[in-house]
Amino acid sequence: MSRHKGGNDKGKSSGRGSDNAKSKTFARGNAPIKKKVTPKAKPTSATNSDLIRLNKYVANSGMCSRREADQHIAMGLVTVNGKVVVEMGYKVKLEDEVRYDGARINPEKKAYVLLNKPKGFATTTSEQKGRTVMDLVANASSSRIKPIGRLGRNSTGLLLFTNDEKIVARFTNSNKGVERLFHLELDKNLKMEDLKKIREGFKVEGKQVGVEEIDYVNNTKNEVGVKIKNTGNTILHTIFEHLKYELVRIDCVQIAHLTKKDIPRGNWKILSEQEVNTLKMM
Repeated sequence: MSRHKGGNDKGKSSGRGSDNAKSKTFARGNAPIKKKVTPKAKPTSATNSDLIRLNKYVANSGMCSRREADQHIAMGLVTVNGKVVVEMGYKVKLEDEVRYDGARINPEKKAYVLLNKPKGFATTTSEQKGRTVMDLVANASSSRIKPIGRLGRNSTGLLLFTNDEKIVARFTNSNKGVERLFHLELDKNLKMEDLKKIREGFKVEGKQVGVEEIDYVNNTKNEVGVKIKNTGNTILHTIFEHLKYELVRIDCVQIAHLTKKDIPRGNWKILSEQEVNTLKMM
């Protein structure tokens, strides 16, 4: 395992052109009839290395062969950014939203990366936020992976990255979700009455809040283990701040069946086939 930083080189192209044709004048009543033309999406310049032919995009997603993709495109089964495209040779960018028969598809190889996040890195894909978790997994995969959920800049622990939309949907499903276990350190001992209150759930500003499980860690009253299904950790701040406790340390120690075993802080690993299959069966 290793940690790397990387960046993306963005190519820029420009072109200039002019129309020097002489303008014509027409006498009243002799002007040509203007036909209403419906604008059609035009493929962007082929010199852009980020572009990929639509039929290849569809074929690479595993839906069908490239020849079959041409047929599906001609039938109007493929949309790009919400618009049906039937033009052969149409080119798209990897970040475009391409759907086949209503379902979003992705031409990249599915990748699953588990990071043990250190402090000082923001959980975002934005390049304007200083050091981010994307810097830590820059060399983990050639696929465009993104983090599922969030950990605060000063929070630590496990963070899962993938480009698998089905896995992302499983994590963000409000009815099921995926359990995450946190080790929390508080600024003072957690009273037993407050521990029971958190277990039972309560309302904050009219909204019900609660966790899946909570208990003391090794009988240390100011350290607790909390299991939640939320993709972020805002719920933890909401609960403990309402009860007048300050969160000194937040560490995600487990995501579903995945643990920090053999992943030093700041390092990552590629999930095994078995680990991925277990995630998909949850």
